Amino acid sequence: MKPSTSSPEAPRLAPPVRRVLMTADTVGGVWSYALELCRALCLRGVCVDLATLGAPLSDAQWREARALPGLTVHESTWRLEWMDAPWDDVRAAGEWLRELEARLSPDVVHLNGYCHGAWPFRAPVLVVAHSCVLSWWEAVKGEAAPACYRRYREEVARGLHAASLVVAPTRAMLEALERHYGALHPARVIPNARCATRFAPSHKERFVLAAGRLWDEAKNLAALEAAAPQLPFPIHVAGDALHPGGGAVAETRSTRPLGHLPPAVLARWMSRASVYALPARYEPFGLSALEAALAGCALVLGDIPSLREVWGDAARFVPPDDPRELARTLRFLMDHPREREALAARGRERALTFTPDRMAEAYLGLYASLARLERRVS
Repeated sequence: MKPSTSSPEAPRLAPPVRRVLMTADTVGGVWSYALELCRALCLRGVCVDLATLGAPLSDAQWREARALPGLTVHESTWRLEWMDAPWDDVRAAGEWLRELEARLSPDVVHLNGYCHGAWPFRAPVLVVAHSCVLSWWEAVKGEAAPACYRRYREEVARGLHAASLVVAPTRAMLEALERHYGALHPARVIPNARCATRFAPSHKERFVLAAGRLWDEAKNLAALEAAAPQLPFPIHVAGDALHPGGGAVAETRSTRPLGHLPPAVLARWMSRASVYALPARYEPFGLSALEAALAGCALVLGDIPSLREVWGDAARFVPPDDPRELARTLRFLMDHPREREALAARGRERALTFTPDRMAEAYLGLYASLARLERRVS
């Protein structure tokens, strides 16, 4: 894809890093994170080459990417490291990424995955941790991941420890990485971000909204299914029921499924919802909660360290294993509009601090420091 030559906004001063090779999978929230960061970087005059892995880009994803001046997409469908039997694809993807680097000569390689951090790139390598199988398994299953993930553990550890720098969106996620893979030096926390203008609040209606992959036990949408019969208002759930590896989740009976919604349509649902519920067992940051808070929803979230870290007193927290408490909290907020609106206002105020500008400046600072270090070493 050729980058556009026009820009809706005047470019900033020339950045110390001019070109970044970034990876992103197309399956989950990493895509939204990557596009938000790419947009902010491109507006600062950085050329970004985005190498995609996993599923082919959808038409909507292509439209979103083509709208960003300065972004070039390199598409692939190599399997991701957390998928079943991925290692031949991981190796092939690594060779492909090294070929891209040799041709494009980026200042920094920004990996939104782990294993390729150990590959011999010429440029400094930054690895960003969005989630991992071992911490997912621990939080969702309540036990250590089984022996079949031994190679995954080894490959991820190798990538993390070989990287020039590791970034996580929360301190909780960074601590989980160090618990499973050992101390990481250096490492930084940079929160994720979303552009507020795409999530404007509107007139609120009497329903709860949730969004997420229905097959992902970490999102714990089953708790909403259990809570829904106790409530006199509907719970609408947006998200894919089809697992990327094949197979679908059981049909919902009490919540109202919306299926997969394009980002703009989901944003409109958020603008109308009074409450957004994410009773997650595992959520390293929670982009959907950020979007909902920007859209003026009161947040009801799983009581886990990462979500407490992000939201503080700007959300209500419920134990993931307590659908009755979830139902009580949702009913209270719906029946007490003053408390609900005050909570939503705190949430939006907090959400407005997670700006793309702030995120991009933090990454640019790290890119520049890595590039300077690389020049001194060489």
